[in-house]
Amino acid sequence: MKVLLLGSGGREHALAWKIKQSPLLTQLFIAPGNPGTSTLGTNIGISLVDFPAIKDLVLKNHIELVVVGPEAPLIKGIHDFFLNHDQLKHIPVIGPTREGAMLEGSKDFSKRFMMRHGIPTAQYKSFSAAQKDDAIAFLSTLKSPYVLKADGLSEGKGVIICNTLSEAEQSLTQFFDGKFGDAGNTVVIEEFLYGVELSVFVLTDGKSYVILPEAKDYKRIGEGDTGLNTGGMGAVSPVPFADEQFMKRVEDSIVKPTIEGLQADKIDYKGFIFIGLMKVDEDPFVIEYNARMGDPETQVVMPRLKSDLLDLLIKTSKQELEGVTVEHHNNVATAVVLVSEGYPGKCPKGKVISDYQEVGESIVFYAGSASTASNELVTSGGRVMACVGLSATLSESLTISYKMANQITFDGKYFRLDIGKDLM
Repeated sequence: MKVLLLGSGGREHALAWKIKQSPLLTQLFIAPGNPGTSTLGTNIGISLVDFPAIKDLVLKNHIELVVVGPEAPLIKGIHDFFLNHDQLKHIPVIGPTREGAMLEGSKDFSKRFMMRHGIPTAQYKSFSAAQKDDAIAFLSTLKSPYVLKADGLSEGKGVIICNTLSEAEQSLTQFFDGKFGDAGNTVVIEEFLYGVELSVFVLTDGKSYVILPEAKDYKRIGEGDTGLNTGGMGAVSPVPFADEQFMKRVEDSIVKPTIEGLQADKIDYKGFIFIGLMKVDEDPFVIEYNARMGDPETQVVMPRLKSDLLDLLIKTSKQELEGVTVEHHNNVATAVVLVSEGYPGKCPKGKVISDYQEVGESIVFYAGSASTASNELVTSGGRVMACVGLSATLSESLTISYKMANQITFDGKYFRLDIGKDLM
């Protein structure tokens, strides 16, 4: 089968790495891809949201399956584009239609979906800029800390947790003043949930579903979960507290009602659902949905997935997931993300990366990196690489990840030293 994978980050490198292992694959194209994906298939340098160019690529190369990695093409309606085009509508797209992608594209939409279908989540209210006085009044009814979320997409950085009411009011003003652009025109204010986070990944064909290996990611830039939110500084899979009993509770109270809710709302959804959870005492609550796999969680989920990913994606496209069992490897995967100086703010680019050859049981998944005309590897973004360790124990896996993290060099390199330490 000829497959097109859309995206250029560490998530897409990990997906390409796993798809490449399938005996069902005949040719893999990645658009636009990165230096890591170029070793697994053919990179095509086109924009993720240039749908006419994607159409030409698909038709020219006789693509039989399109897998959408990041959220932007989904929210802009790439699946709808295929369905509405006579030459493309027979080609399956793994990823929801625009309406389904609104589970990620609008925090307000997803909260209303959860409330409508009885899915446990934090209590909340949404406010536009014109309702700023009402928003401030609502904040005063809550106890600290205060959670403010930009309604729209903001690259995983549009969530602010404030310890005082004055900080919350100041942050609210920044949202409405354009700190996150149009994404902050509406702000969701939530009650704060005390617990530990977990990422759960579901692949659904619209009727049935399978659950992939779970993971825990580390969102804050600083050790001890301090500082600004980022797109993710590391991840671990499996997660010790996500035992069989807890995951059964997640499936019954969250996964099943989510799939049934999509069906009840007549939302066409074939693809991944990333469910960000908070374990509060022994009960799971949904923090957020994403309409795709997580990053950097995919970099630890894919190495633990024993089943053929491409086979699962084909079954998804044909609505044949019912009764399918997903097999996992009994190992531990850990990812330590190397970032550029200044992340999650503005970062310098073009810093030469050295000593990035994988050693032993390590895997390096590329993200914000690029190749120069002279074939040097250089930084091109905030999150540069994920150093993944695989071993029988969490401690051994972390040792491998950190060995690679220390080995790789570039000016301004930074990484957290405490990934996974809270689980040991």
